[in-house]
Amino acid sequence: MDNDIIRELATLEKLPFKELKQRWCDAFGAEPPGYNRIFLTKRLSYHIQEQAYGGISEPTRAKLSRLLKTEGYDEIGRPTATPGTLSPETMVQGTVLVRHFNEKRYSVTVLEDGYEFEGRPYRSLSAIARRITGTNWNGPAFFGLRKKGKATVRRGGARGE
Repeated sequence: MDNDIIRELATLEKLPFKELKQRWCDAFGAEPPGYNRIFLTKRLSYHIQEQAYGGISEPTRAKLSRLLKTEGYDEIGRPTATPGTLSPETMVQGTVLVRHFNEKRYSVTVLEDGYEFEGRPYRSLSAIARRITGTNWNGPAFFGLRKKGKATVRRGGARGE
């Protein structure tokens, strides 16, 4: 890898988020998805290298697309499963789980090593469900990640809140 590409990739890590989003717009001609900084940095890094050195071959691209589709993902790796079928293992950091319970709206953000609810970190969804309801619940079921419970899943953060 030549030094100019290495410098450009290193620069992405240091850019303010606003400038990172602008780099995305410049590279892809559209607003970035609602994902977090890590996603944008990795995707832009790949794009820079792809432009400099070429991308993957068309047969490999087609095979990856088939594999992603059979596993429930779109072409860029976003889960396409509907709430009720999305498993916790497939959630991207920054995913927001929204649950309405007793006429109140609750939001939980997926972190790298757990969850955040009302500004506090939690290790499990079950602990959060217990905090909300006052009784023991299966957290993934409560938040609609299993057949029980009703939840909506928005990937990439709480837009418009």
